Amino acid sequence: MIGKTVTVTVDRAMGTYHPEHPDLYYPINYGYIREIMSPDGEEQDAYILGITEPVETFTGKVIAIIHRKDGIEEKWVVAPADMSYTEKEIMKQVYFQEQYFDTEIRMSP
Repeated sequence: MIGKTVTVTVDRAMGTYHPEHPDLYYPINYGYIREIMSPDGEEQDAYILGITEPVETFTGKVIAIIHRKDGIEEKWVVAPADMSYTEKEIMKQVYFQEQYFDTEIRMSP
């Protein structure tokens, strides 16, 4: 999946809070990719990096996959095609949510 272009439907826009966990603030856009099912039986979740305003949808490139070792979920990291991030830069931006899980980031070499 890394390197594939996808469209993310944003259901938790930058600047909003999680609907079930009111203390969880979203500093980046977060959503799902329609019709691609993830291991948890839901549509594939995705973080969007490189966009500095709330959006409803975003088309970009999958630059990494965050695998949660203590669960079956994976989160895709999507960014504009011309942008790249290091593993450390990705973790810094998704830490607000991934701090609660044992995760590893998978990227192309």
